[in-house]
Parts: sequence; C-alpha cells; structure tokens
Amino acid sequence: MFEAFFNIFKIPDLKKKMLVTLGLIAVYRIGAFIPTPGIDSAKLVQFFENIAQSAGGTLFGLFNIFSGGAMQRATIFALGIMPYISASIILQLLTAVIPHLERLAKEGEAGRRKIMQYTRYGTVILSVVQAFFIALWLENPAHFQGEVIVPYGGWSFRIITIITLTSGTAFIMWLGEQIQEFGIGNGISLIITAGIISRLPSAIGQLLILIPASAESGQIRPFTLLLMLVMFVGVVVAVILITQGQRKIPIQYAKRIIGRKIYGGQSTYIPLRVNQAGVIPIIFAQSLILFPATIASIVPSPFLQNLAAGLSNRGVIYNVVYSLLIIFFCYFYTAITFNPIDVAENMKRYGGFVPGIRPGKATAEFLDHVMTRITLPGAVFLAIIAIIPTFISAGLKIPFLVASFFGGTSLLIMVGVMLDTVQQIESHLLTRHYEGFMKRGKIKGRR
Repeated sequence: MFEAFFNIFKIPDLKKKMLVTLGLIAVYRIGAFIPTPGIDSAKLVQFFENIAQSAGGTLFGLFNIFSGGAMQRATIFALGIMPYISASIILQLLTAVIPHLERLAKEGEAGRRKIMQYTRYGTVILSVVQAFFIALWLENPAHFQGEVIVPYGGWSFRIITIITLTSGTAFIMWLGEQIQEFGIGNGISLIITAGIISRLPSAIGQLLILIPASAESGQIRPFTLLLMLVMFVGVVVAVILITQGQRKIPIQYAKRIIGRKIYGGQSTYIPLRVNQAGVIPIIFAQSLILFPATIASIVPSPFLQNLAAGLSNRGVIYNVVYSLLIIFFCYFYTAITFNPIDVAENMKRYGGFVPGIRPGKATAEFLDHVMTRITLPGAVFLAIIAIIPTFISAGLKIPFLVASFFGGTSLLIMVGVMLDTVQQIESHLLTRHYEGFMKRGKIKGRR
C-alpha cells in the first residue's frame, strides 16, 4: 500500500492533480477562519459549545458540521456548502416531476450543464435567504441567553452579512468545481470531508481530557478506550460493506446483424446498490426532526417548545421518529432516483433482457421488486448508524463531538468519499501499469 502511495508522485499528471486538490482544500480551510464583519465570534463559539452537548442542538448544529466549524465561528464560509447540497437535492427531485428538467436530464452533457447552471442559481437564492435569517438570528440577544453577539445591528449589518455569506458559498462552490475539473475526486464531497475531518483534533482533545492521569481519576478507563477502538473499526467495516454492497442483475443482449457485422450477444449486469440513497435520508430526517427545535428557539410558541422537548435528543421518541424518517426517506429518494420503467425500456430498445423475465413491463416490475427488497436492509442500517452516536455518547459518557465519529452523517460521508477517491487514484495507477493499493480484494493492482 505504501509503495502504491509513493507511486502517485511518480506519475506527473496524477501528482499535479493531487497537489491541485490539496492546494484548493487548503484555501478552503484558510477561508474558514476569516470572520464575518460585525460579529462577536468568541461569544458565538461559546454558544455552539453549549448546544453541542445535546448532539448539535438545532439545525444550525447540522450546518456547523457541513461547514467544518465555520458556522460556529461565523466566518465568511459560515453557510458552507449546505445551500449547494439543498439546491442539488431540490433540482434532482424536481427532475422527476417537471417534464422540461426530465428532458434536459436525458440530453447528455448539454442537459447536464444546463441543470448545473440552474443548481448554481438555486444555490445563490438559498444562500441569500439563509444568510438573511441567520443575520436576524444573530441580532437577537434572546437566542443567546442575553449575550449580545452583534453589537451594532440593523440593515447595514444584514446586507453585509448576506453579501459576505453568499459570496463565501459561491466561492466554495467554485472551489469544488475546480477540484472536479483539475484535481482528483468529487470536489464538493472532498470539501465536506475536509470540514468534517477538521473537527477531529478537537474531538481528540476532548477525549484526552477525559483520560485519567491515575487509576482513581478521570472518566474514561483503558478498557473503555479499547472498546471504543474496536467499535470504531467495526462500524467502519460495516459502513464499507453496505456502501459497496450491490445486487447484480444479469443482462443478456441479443445478437443483431447490421451489414456485415454482428452486434450484441454479450452478457453484462445492472448493479443495484443496497444503499442507493447514500447519506441523503439522514440529512432529510435530521433537518426535519430538528426543525421544530430550531423554530422554537426563534419563535416563542408554547406548542413548538413542547414539540421540541418531546423530540429531545436523549429521549426514546426522538430515536424512534428519527429512525422511521430515515427509512421513509430511503424509499422516497430511491424511488425518485431509480426509475425501473426507464431502465426496462432502454434495455428493450437495445435488445437486452433479464434471463427468465419478459422484456418491458415484466422487467420493470422485477427490478422494482428487487430494489424494494434490497433497500430495506440498507435503510435499517442507515437508521442504526444514525442513532449510534447518541447511544455511545450517553452510554460511555463522552462528548457528542467524539461520539459523532462513530456513526451518523460524518462517518458515512468520510467513508464514502474516501472509497471513491481511492478508486479514482487506483484507476490512474492501473492505467499506467503501476500496482494498486491492494493485491487482493475488490481494489487490487496488477504488475
């Protein structure tokens, strides 16, 4: 593996891609420490440290995860890439219901570029709206136990905040596109991962504080540390298996004679992923279940406050509702992104069929049946992974920032992005006849 890593720098093109990627990520991390004008950052950091004790507390806690802590410090990248993610999800959902967007999605590269342009516009609009409400939220001392976060509020502060945060999100989006084009890996995903990994030193620092100096002091014993290590390795292995898991549907293409040439006749397969929706269901469910608490912190409504209290992060109701929402959104998002009717029609058009299944409607029903069955274990697994940090934090008496690396959105994103990046680097090495990272297994090299 180490030999393959050093081989990266022997290939000029791959070396250039790696350096460009690392350089642009470094630019992103530098921007995450440039403060927004007019805000008392020290008091805001203290507020986020307080709400972090309850698994992120509000929807702003979720934003803070995706911004790599920039939201907590109210920097120019405070919104992070969350508006872009939201705009992408909205466009993807609208593609299934708006005929114009559906036609664009089927037009190949030109249609993809047009949808990407709509996504950029949507990102700017969402950034302006979110930045405006964040400015209003920061101006009100009632949200911070009477502490004044913005000494000089008003429309001048709001306009500056909107321009600053919107520009920051647009710049992050541009960085992601540059990584995608000139670097290696998915640019947006790598930026999110870099933000999540940036929280690791703070998590390790909190963990070291709890390690006892002697057998009579401290909160975490050596056995607990060993148990945490075993649990972490086990969860990572399970996430990799589910992320890579797929059901291969065999496809046979009939032979066609066109002129003097024979086309078709080969066998292939359709890979149906167990976790087709990825991390999207957790984001949807987390946003929805934390929405009442977020609104209750802004609007003084007894009903909303009672609802937010009922959905407490420490309660059974929260975990049950959270799990059911994740399972629901798994099926919902899979139904939006995977259309068995279109797949069956494309197969029939090119002479493909599933052995033993009639082409057309019967094939679509078969694919829908298989996808419905394999989605269930993936959805249940996502629900378990999502609630693991809450149980670890409560059971082992450790900060939620430490427990968040044992599951949830952070771990799923990190593992998924790392696997995708390693596979892309692997393909570059194999193309130039270098050995891969592993000699055996799914990712393997050749001499």
